[in-house]
Amino acid sequence: MFHIAEKKEIKQGKVTDVYFQRTVEVLQALGIDSRVAAEVRAAELPEGYDFAVLAGVEEVAELFQGMPVDIEGLPEGTVFYPEEPVLTISGKYPDFAIYETALLGLLCQASGVASKAARCRIAAGERTILSFGARRMHPALAPMIDRSAYIGGCDGVAVVKSAEALGLEPLGTIPHSLILLVGDTLEAARAFDKVVDRAVKRVALIDTFADEKFEALRVAEGLENLYAVRFDTPKTRRGDLLGLLEEVRWELDIRGFKHVKILVSGGLDEYKIARLNPAADAYGVGTALSNAPVINFSLDIVEIEGKPIAKKGKRSGAKRVYQCDRCGKREVATVSAPLQQCRCGGNFKCLSHPLLESGKLVAPLPEVSKIRKYVLEQLRGLDLKLL
Repeated sequence: MFHIAEKKEIKQGKVTDVYFQRTVEVLQALGIDSRVAAEVRAAELPEGYDFAVLAGVEEVAELFQGMPVDIEGLPEGTVFYPEEPVLTISGKYPDFAIYETALLGLLCQASGVASKAARCRIAAGERTILSFGARRMHPALAPMIDRSAYIGGCDGVAVVKSAEALGLEPLGTIPHSLILLVGDTLEAARAFDKVVDRAVKRVALIDTFADEKFEALRVAEGLENLYAVRFDTPKTRRGDLLGLLEEVRWELDIRGFKHVKILVSGGLDEYKIARLNPAADAYGVGTALSNAPVINFSLDIVEIEGKPIAKKGKRSGAKRVYQCDRCGKREVATVSAPLQQCRCGGNFKCLSHPLLESGKLVAPLPEVSKIRKYVLEQLRGLDLKLL
């Protein structure tokens, strides 16, 4: 058996911390079924993060459809900051208490992956980024990881199931195993070229047996339609990786192979991407995406029967996020006191929108390609402190 929770079990509230079950039991015994507003927000982001990208909203909508609750918040793909409520649930507390564990799990990990992908996207500029991280996590999570990575800015994914769900063609290269079994890098590349669909770009892995420079030249000279060479050089052989990439780039260029691109994979993150940009054209990012630090969201009651209340350390009252359409300033304000005009003279626009009303979708959810486009538009105005 696979050790995973089935969709039916998640919807039944079985994936819950036991104290929520016991809380509902006590409240029912006391006859308390108060209507509350509870908000999801992160008090702080992972170290070094100035912003994060919200993901997992589509699954949250799936979780709560058919339940007697209202949900509003930031659209999926929205860039957010600490202390901003990304989601607010309104309803009788006993009706949704047991779903807090699942709710936070859906948002925390997906947002962590999307945020790391966004950081890699900014670091890489216009260079291609592929999600190679599925093998580092439970296979049941692969579609979620790849979807979140794609939303955050990756250009493609390697896993067949993930690509199918996203409406994309899966992207990949050649594994070391093929080269080892064939016995030679160039012959493996030629075999791949002979057998695999012509629509697939030919990318040759060049670090299996010999020096990368000479293997790159052999493949470039021996494979007419070579698109790129891939460096997955092991850590013990990397040394000055940027210098190696620059050397190979030089040798390819002076021999008329300027069209052959350089793809790098293996232990990459946004920091390493920024250092390799002078010579690399594309990146395959794995562990940094699938094992991205989660966004530490919490769910807290902020109103009971319309009256503001919160535990110490939290701000009471249901809130929404606003942004000035002129200067871009962001503010959080209570629902009862919406913001209108910014000090700069611009107008505040409310970023929070209804998602569910009485358990029904308010509007159709956006396609994943539109969410990704929305993320990329926001990232253009952001920068990273990497070097």
